[in-house]
Amino acid sequence: MANVQKTLDMEAMRRRLKAASAGRAGMILIHNGVVRNSSRSGEAVSTIDVSVNRTRLEEILTNARQHPGILAVEAEVNEGVLEVGDDVMLLGVAGDIRDNVLACLTDTLNRIKKEVTSKKEYRP
Repeated sequence: MANVQKTLDMEAMRRRLKAASAGRAGMILIHNGVVRNSSRSGEAVSTIDVSVNRTRLEEILTNARQHPGILAVEAEVNEGVLEVGDDVMLLGVAGDIRDNVLACLTDTLNRIKKEVTSKKEYRP
């Protein structure tokens, strides 16, 4: 797979979310997924190869924007071969109150991991 990695800019996303919520947001929460040096089972990892279903990602983001109290939702996901320490994903949610923002971010993140991205881990 070709590497289409891009720089993910958390501060730029925060500014966009804040502007989109036009002073109505009580919370902006951003998740930054990063390639770690081990799998969930503890095995060493040197790189991962990530693929993304961009159509499904947009559908999930559209749905997330309909959650109660949510003012803005954005996601950026890197695709291709990523090394330890590289950013995999930024997911940002702006909303009225903490409970709504946390619920939306959790639901959206879990759906992206399950329905949008797939990865293959490579051992050193």
